[in-house]
Amino acid sequence: MEFQLREHTADVAVAATGEHLEEAFAATADGLAAACCENVPDEGVRFDLSVTAESDEALLFDYLDELIYLRDVRDELPVDNRVETIERPDGDGEWSLEASARGVPLTELDAREVKAVTYSEMRLEEGPEGWEAYVVLDV
Repeated sequence: MEFQLREHTADVAVAATGEHLEEAFAATADGLAAACCENVPDEGVRFDLSVTAESDEALLFDYLDELIYLRDVRDELPVDNRVETIERPDGDGEWSLEASARGVPLTELDAREVKAVTYSEMRLEEGPEGWEAYVVLDV
């Protein structure tokens, strides 16, 4: 799994890949963290989170939005993101995600603020080599 930050007008975009959907989500979340700061210390404590949404793209949006919310509430940047499971619905149900991240205190970082995730140009596609995600972040 990997990600790249890409210039995007006044914003920044994350292009991420993963062999499995969980890896693509985690790589996108790591891209979000990298958009906030370049160097991350090894400290911080892992925490768990769960997210549900009506579609796979909505799940990616809500997952990243939850990480930004937790950053603001906990005063910690979520890094070293792991997505343990993504459950797909069997009909009219919701998609769900179980994940964890390591929270690094913002006081330990020289970070810029990512204000929000956007649906602008968002893509989540399965290809021959796995999953690809593209998300624009409002900075």
